[in-house]
Amino acid sequence: MAEREVVLTKRDVEARLVPSGMEIRIPKDTFVTITQALGGTFTVVVNGNLARIEGKDSDALGKEVKFSDFETPEDGSVNENQVWEALRHCFDPEIPVNIVDLGLVYECEIKNGDEKGNSVYLKMTLTAPGCGMGPVIVEDARTKVLQVPNVDHVEVQLVFDPPWNNDMLTDEAKLHLGML
Repeated sequence: MAEREVVLTKRDVEARLVPSGMEIRIPKDTFVTITQALGGTFTVVVNGNLARIEGKDSDALGKEVKFSDFETPEDGSVNENQVWEALRHCFDPEIPVNIVDLGLVYECEIKNGDEKGNSVYLKMTLTAPGCGMGPVIVEDARTKVLQVPNVDHVEVQLVFDPPWNNDMLTDEAKLHLGML
C-alpha cells in the first residue's frame, strides 16, 4: 500500500494503541486512515492516535487478508525457509520493515519430532525494551510461524542482550528507511 487510505469501519473492531499496546474498541462507522497494511495487519490513525488492527478483523475495514500458501513437506518435517518467510510477514506497526530485516530475530531453531511434535524456538528482541507493542509483535511471530505446515509448537523468547541497534538492519531495510 503506497498511499494512505481513509475508510469507514463496517463494524465495531478491537485494536491496540501504538506504542502503548492498550486495547481499544473502534466503533462502527468511524473514519480511520490506514497508514500501513503489511503482513496481514493494519496500522490506522483513529481520533489522532495510531492503532493496530489484526488481520482477522480486516473485514471491519472492508479489506481481505491472504497469507502465503506453503507447500507441505511430504516427510512431515518443518521447512526452515518457510519459517523465515512467515517471520517476514511480521511487522512493527510503526516501521514498514519486517522483523527479520529489522534484525529482531536472533535465533531460529527447529526440532522435528521432539516431545511436543515439531517445534520452532525463536529468540528475538525489540527495537526498544519498553515497547508496549512488544507482546503483540511476539504473539504475531508465534501465530505466523504456527501457520507453517507441520509446525505443532512455537516458543518465542524475548531477550534484550545484545541490545538492538541500527547496525542490525539489513541493507535492504536501511535503503527502505532512507538510511543508505
